[in-house]
Amino acid sequence: MLLSFLTVCSVGAVVLYGLYSWLIPAVVQYNGWCALFWHDIIVEKTLDTLTRSTRPQRLLKAVQEKAMKGDPQSVISTIDYFCRHSEWAMNVGDEKGSILDSVVCEVSPTTALELGTYCGYSTVRIARLLPPGTQLITLEFNPAFAAVARQVIEYAGLHNKVCLVEGASGDMIPKMREMFGIKTFDFVFLDHWKDRYLPDIKLLEGCQLLRKGSILLADNVICPGTPEYLEYVRNSPHYKSMYYKSHLEYTKVEDGLEKSVFLG
Repeated sequence: MLLSFLTVCSVGAVVLYGLYSWLIPAVVQYNGWCALFWHDIIVEKTLDTLTRSTRPQRLLKAVQEKAMKGDPQSVISTIDYFCRHSEWAMNVGDEKGSILDSVVCEVSPTTALELGTYCGYSTVRIARLLPPGTQLITLEFNPAFAAVARQVIEYAGLHNKVCLVEGASGDMIPKMREMFGIKTFDFVFLDHWKDRYLPDIKLLEGCQLLRKGSILLADNVICPGTPEYLEYVRNSPHYKSMYYKSHLEYTKVEDGLEKSVFLG
Protein backbone atom coordinates (compact mmCIF):
# COMPACT_ATOMS: atom_id res chain seq x y z
CA MET A 1 0.00 0.00 0.00
CA LEU A 2 2.78 2.40 0.95
CA LEU A 3 4.73 1.48 -2.19
CA SER A 4 1.69 2.22 -4.35
CA PHE A 5 1.18 5.56 -2.65
CA LEU A 6 4.83 6.52 -3.14
CA THR A 7 4.65 5.47 -6.79
CA VAL A 8 1.56 7.61 -7.38
CA CYS A 9 3.24 10.56 -5.67
CA SER A 10 6.39 10.13 -7.73
CA VAL A 11 4.48 9.93 -11.01
CA GLY A 12 2.40 12.95 -10.01
CA ALA A 13 5.54 14.92 -9.20
CA VAL A 14 7.07 14.05 -12.57
CA VAL A 15 3.88 15.08 -14.39
CA LEU A 16 3.68 18.37 -12.49
CA TYR A 17 7.33 19.08 -13.17
CA GLY A 18 6.81 18.40 -16.88
CA LEU A 19 3.80 20.71 -17.00
CA TYR A 20 5.56 23.48 -15.07
CA SER A 21 8.94 23.36 -16.77
CA TRP A 22 8.08 22.38 -20.35
CA LEU A 23 4.50 21.94 -21.54
CA ILE A 24 2.84 25.09 -20.16
CA PRO A 25 5.79 27.39 -21.05
CA ALA A 26 5.76 25.98 -24.59
CA VAL A 27 2.00 26.56 -24.98
CA VAL A 28 1.99 30.11 -23.60
CA GLN A 29 4.74 31.10 -26.07
CA TYR A 30 1.96 31.72 -28.61
CA ASN A 31 -0.70 33.51 -26.53
CA GLY A 32 0.00 36.94 -25.12
CA TRP A 33 -2.41 37.08 -22.21
CA CYS A 34 -1.66 33.48 -21.23
CA ALA A 35 2.07 34.27 -21.34
CA LEU A 36 1.66 37.33 -19.13
CA PHE A 37 -0.61 35.50 -16.67
CA TRP A 38 1.69 32.47 -16.47
CA HIS A 39 4.96 34.35 -16.13
CA ASP A 40 3.86 37.43 -14.18
CA ILE A 41 1.33 35.80 -11.84
CA ILE A 42 1.87 32.05 -11.49
CA VAL A 43 5.62 31.65 -11.92
CA GLU A 44 6.71 34.93 -10.35
CA LYS A 45 4.55 34.58 -7.24
CA THR A 46 5.56 30.93 -6.81
CA LEU A 47 9.27 31.69 -7.03
CA ASP A 48 8.90 34.75 -4.79
CA THR A 49 7.41 32.47 -2.11
CA LEU A 50 9.88 29.61 -2.56
CA THR A 51 13.02 31.75 -2.73
CA ARG A 52 11.92 34.61 -0.46
CA SER A 53 13.22 37.01 -3.08
CA THR A 54 11.78 39.04 -5.94
CA ARG A 55 12.25 38.57 -9.67
CA PRO A 56 14.36 41.74 -9.97
CA GLN A 57 16.57 40.49 -7.13
CA ARG A 58 16.99 37.12 -8.84
CA LEU A 59 17.86 38.86 -12.10
CA LEU A 60 20.41 41.05 -10.31
CA LYS A 61 21.97 37.96 -8.71
CA ALA A 62 22.37 36.37 -12.15
CA VAL A 63 24.10 39.52 -13.43
CA GLN A 64 26.46 39.69 -10.47
CA GLU A 65 27.34 36.00 -10.71
CA LYS A 66 27.63 35.57 -14.48
CA ALA A 67 28.21 38.89 -16.26
CA MET A 68 31.57 40.59 -16.70
CA LYS A 69 31.68 43.72 -14.57
CA GLY A 70 32.05 46.92 -16.56
CA ASP A 71 30.92 45.24 -19.80
CA PRO A 72 27.44 46.44 -20.86
CA GLN A 73 27.10 43.80 -23.58
CA SER A 74 27.91 41.04 -21.11
CA VAL A 75 25.22 42.38 -18.76
CA ILE A 76 22.68 42.48 -21.61
CA SER A 77 23.53 38.95 -22.76
CA THR A 78 23.35 37.61 -19.21
CA ILE A 79 19.89 39.09 -18.67
CA ASP A 80 18.68 37.76 -22.02
CA TYR A 81 19.95 34.26 -21.14
CA PHE A 82 18.34 34.46 -17.69
CA CYS A 83 15.01 35.50 -19.20
CA ARG A 84 15.02 32.81 -21.88
CA HIS A 85 16.29 29.91 -19.81
CA SER A 86 15.59 30.65 -16.15
CA GLU A 87 12.83 33.18 -15.58
CA TRP A 88 10.95 35.42 -18.00
CA ALA A 89 10.96 39.16 -17.29
CA MET A 90 9.31 42.05 -19.12
CA ASN A 91 12.38 43.77 -20.50
CA VAL A 92 12.30 45.01 -24.07
CA GLY A 93 14.26 41.83 -24.83
CA ASP A 94 16.87 40.86 -27.38
CA GLU A 95 14.67 40.87 -30.50
CA LYS A 96 13.04 44.25 -29.97
CA GLY A 97 16.26 45.39 -28.33
CA SER A 98 18.02 45.28 -31.69
CA ILE A 99 15.35 47.64 -33.06
CA LEU A 100 15.85 49.94 -30.07
CA ASP A 101 19.60 49.88 -30.71
CA SER A 102 19.19 50.85 -34.36
CA VAL A 103 16.87 53.77 -33.54
CA VAL A 104 19.20 55.10 -30.84
CA CYS A 105 22.15 54.90 -33.24
CA GLU A 106 20.10 56.61 -35.96
CA VAL A 107 19.06 59.49 -33.68
CA SER A 108 22.39 59.79 -31.82
CA PRO A 109 20.63 61.94 -29.21
CA THR A 110 22.24 64.63 -27.12
CA THR A 111 19.26 64.47 -24.70
CA ALA A 112 17.43 61.24 -23.95
CA LEU A 113 14.60 60.20 -21.63
CA GLU A 114 13.39 56.73 -20.64
CA LEU A 115 10.01 56.25 -18.98
CA GLY A 116 10.09 53.01 -17.00
CA THR A 117 13.48 51.73 -15.85
CA TYR A 118 12.35 48.41 -14.33
CA CYS A 119 15.61 46.46 -13.75
CA GLY A 120 17.77 48.62 -16.01
CA TYR A 121 18.00 46.34 -19.05
CA SER A 122 16.85 48.86 -21.66
CA THR A 123 18.69 51.59 -19.75
CA VAL A 124 21.95 49.72 -20.32
CA ARG A 125 21.05 49.06 -23.97
CA ILE A 126 20.43 52.76 -24.60
CA ALA A 127 23.23 54.24 -22.48
CA ARG A 128 25.97 52.12 -24.04
CA LEU A 129 25.16 53.63 -27.46
CA LEU A 130 24.89 57.29 -26.49
CA PRO A 131 27.40 59.81 -27.86
CA PRO A 132 30.07 61.12 -25.47
CA GLY A 133 28.66 63.75 -23.16
CA THR A 134 25.05 62.54 -23.42
CA GLN A 135 23.31 61.47 -20.24
CA LEU A 136 20.19 59.30 -20.20
CA ILE A 137 17.50 60.36 -17.73
CA THR A 138 15.40 57.36 -16.72
CA LEU A 139 12.27 57.53 -14.54
CA GLU A 140 11.07 54.69 -12.31
CA PHE A 141 8.05 54.81 -10.02
CA ASN A 142 8.79 51.64 -8.01
CA PRO A 143 11.58 52.13 -5.41
CA ALA A 144 12.37 48.39 -5.29
CA PHE A 145 12.85 48.27 -9.07
CA ALA A 146 14.95 51.43 -8.93
CA ALA A 147 17.23 49.93 -6.27
CA VAL A 148 17.95 46.90 -8.45
CA ALA A 149 18.33 49.00 -11.61
CA ARG A 150 20.96 51.21 -9.98
CA GLN A 151 23.05 48.13 -9.19
CA VAL A 152 22.64 46.73 -12.71
CA ILE A 153 23.64 50.07 -14.26
CA GLU A 154 26.60 50.35 -11.87
CA TYR A 155 27.67 46.78 -12.66
CA ALA A 156 27.58 47.59 -16.38
CA GLY A 157 29.88 50.55 -15.76
CA LEU A 158 27.37 53.10 -17.04
CA HIS A 159 26.52 55.01 -13.87
CA ASN A 160 28.20 58.16 -15.25
CA LYS A 161 25.94 58.11 -18.32
CA VAL A 162 22.63 57.55 -16.51
CA CYS A 163 20.59 59.59 -14.06
CA LEU A 164 17.89 57.45 -12.45
CA VAL A 165 15.03 59.46 -10.98
CA GLU A 166 12.45 57.88 -8.67
CA GLY A 167 8.90 59.11 -8.92
CA ALA A 168 5.73 59.14 -10.98
CA SER A 169 6.20 60.27 -14.56
CA GLY A 170 3.26 62.63 -14.29
CA ASP A 171 4.98 64.41 -11.40
CA MET A 172 8.53 64.36 -12.74
CA ILE A 173 8.09 65.34 -16.40
CA PRO A 174 7.09 68.95 -15.56
CA LYS A 175 10.26 69.21 -13.43
CA MET A 176 12.70 68.09 -16.13
CA ARG A 177 13.70 71.57 -17.24
CA GLU A 178 14.17 72.79 -13.67
CA MET A 179 16.05 69.68 -12.47
CA PHE A 180 18.33 69.09 -15.45
CA GLY A 181 18.29 72.25 -17.54
CA ILE A 182 16.78 70.26 -20.41
CA LYS A 183 15.17 72.36 -23.13
CA THR A 184 13.90 69.46 -25.26
CA PHE A 185 14.52 65.73 -25.65
CA ASP A 186 15.89 64.31 -28.88
CA PHE A 187 14.80 60.79 -27.95
CA VAL A 188 12.15 59.37 -25.60
CA PHE A 189 11.68 55.65 -24.89
CA LEU A 190 8.30 54.69 -23.42
CA ASP A 191 8.20 51.38 -21.54
CA HIS A 192 6.31 52.07 -18.31
CA TRP A 193 2.61 51.66 -17.45
CA LYS A 194 0.81 51.39 -20.77
CA ASP A 195 -2.08 53.62 -19.69
CA ARG A 196 0.48 56.38 -19.06
CA TYR A 197 1.85 56.50 -22.62
CA LEU A 198 -0.72 58.93 -23.99
CA PRO A 199 -1.02 61.22 -20.95
CA ASP A 200 2.75 61.44 -20.68
CA ILE A 201 3.45 62.37 -24.30
CA LYS A 202 0.73 65.00 -24.05
CA LEU A 203 2.50 66.22 -20.91
CA LEU A 204 5.82 66.31 -22.79
CA GLU A 205 4.09 68.35 -25.49
CA GLY A 206 2.48 70.68 -22.98
CA CYS A 207 5.78 71.25 -21.18
CA GLN A 208 7.40 71.96 -24.56
CA LEU A 209 9.95 69.19 -24.02
CA LEU A 210 9.63 67.95 -27.59
CA ARG A 211 11.14 69.75 -30.58
CA LYS A 212 10.53 69.29 -34.26
CA GLY A 213 12.25 66.01 -35.07
CA SER A 214 12.12 64.51 -31.56
CA ILE A 215 11.76 60.73 -31.71
CA LEU A 216 9.38 58.76 -29.50
CA LEU A 217 9.82 54.98 -29.38
CA ALA A 218 7.09 53.04 -27.57
CA ASP A 219 7.35 49.38 -26.51
CA ASN A 220 4.56 46.80 -26.06
CA VAL A 221 2.13 48.65 -28.30
CA ILE A 222 0.43 45.36 -29.29
CA CYS A 223 0.93 43.19 -26.19
CA PRO A 224 -0.27 44.18 -23.63
CA GLY A 225 -1.22 46.98 -26.05
CA THR A 226 -1.66 50.76 -26.10
CA PRO A 227 -4.63 51.38 -28.42
CA GLU A 228 -5.32 54.96 -27.34
CA TYR A 229 -1.68 55.91 -27.77
CA LEU A 230 -1.49 54.33 -31.23
CA GLU A 231 -4.68 56.04 -32.35
CA TYR A 232 -3.28 59.39 -31.23
CA VAL A 233 0.20 59.23 -32.78
CA ARG A 234 -1.04 57.62 -36.00
CA ASN A 235 -3.77 60.20 -36.59
CA SER A 236 -2.33 63.37 -35.13
CA PRO A 237 -0.93 65.88 -37.63
CA HIS A 238 1.87 66.46 -35.13
CA TYR A 239 3.40 62.99 -35.62
CA LYS A 240 4.63 60.72 -38.35
CA SER A 241 4.59 57.14 -37.10
CA MET A 242 6.01 53.79 -38.16
CA TYR A 243 5.36 50.35 -36.65
CA TYR A 244 8.20 47.84 -36.22
CA LYS A 245 6.69 44.37 -36.04
CA SER A 246 8.39 41.99 -33.65
CA HIS A 247 7.48 39.68 -30.75
CA LEU A 248 6.72 40.02 -27.06
CA GLU A 249 10.02 39.62 -25.26
CA TYR A 250 11.28 36.02 -25.22
CA THR A 251 8.06 34.62 -26.79
CA LYS A 252 6.47 34.03 -30.21
CA VAL A 253 3.55 36.41 -29.51
CA GLU A 254 3.28 39.40 -31.86
CA ASP A 255 4.31 42.71 -30.38
CA GLY A 256 6.20 45.67 -31.70
CA LEU A 257 7.63 49.14 -31.29
CA GLU A 258 6.02 52.34 -32.55
CA LYS A 259 8.44 55.03 -33.69
CA SER A 260 6.89 58.49 -33.87
CA VAL A 261 8.59 61.62 -35.15
CA PHE A 262 7.28 64.84 -33.62
CA LEU A 263 6.57 67.30 -36.43
CA GLY A 264 5.97 70.31 -34.23
